[in-house]
Amino acid sequence: MKRLGLLSRILALTALMLLAAVVMAVDFEHLLTSLTLRFGQDSAQAFRDWRKILDDAANLETTDKLKRVNEFFNRRIRFGEDQAIWGQSDYWATPMETIGKGAGDCEDFTIAKYFSLRILSVPTERLRLIYVKARIGGADSQISQAHMVLAYYPAPDAEPLVLDNLITEIRPASRRPDLTPVFSFNSQGIWQGSGGGGAPDAGGVGRLSRWQDLLRRAHAEGFD
Repeated sequence: MKRLGLLSRILALTALMLLAAVVMAVDFEHLLTSLTLRFGQDSAQAFRDWRKILDDAANLETTDKLKRVNEFFNRRIRFGEDQAIWGQSDYWATPMETIGKGAGDCEDFTIAKYFSLRILSVPTERLRLIYVKARIGGADSQISQAHMVLAYYPAPDAEPLVLDNLITEIRPASRRPDLTPVFSFNSQGIWQGSGGGGAPDAGGVGRLSRWQDLLRRAHAEGFD
């Protein structure tokens, strides 16, 4: 009986450790305080709306979580350039900064969706923030611009689904021929291109200073 009790405790501890690896810990009260202190009480309603979609999506299938989060930010956040929003040529905003401003560029949309899906227990290894070259002006156009999207991989070597602020419909990568991946990353590492399998490049996310800085600022806001 003692052995069974010990085994049960070990299994319970293992389950908690696995859960911690999947779920992003969040101090919502700290987040709200950080948000309203910086952006005023008017920002609280946007926060409550964001919190509601997280609560409503908590028990949904993963594809529905992707849809809810993608639609929320694409409809709620206004696209703007960093220079106009932050007075800087390139600034990566935390999710609270994006919600507080009600505006962001492609990186900010992608980052906010990534954090939201992590809160909804979507594993880190299934998500990649991908820098791409986006072709504009039609299928025959040779004009491209730098862009960022979020990809979800149902399995390590599966075709990813693309969440994009330019197109609210979530499409598999094969239906986005306008996007050419350059490199991808998450909190675990950096990869060349967008392939879901394989180990990250040597050097890890420490090579991406803007991402490291953003993670530190997000942690200070209440993300863990």
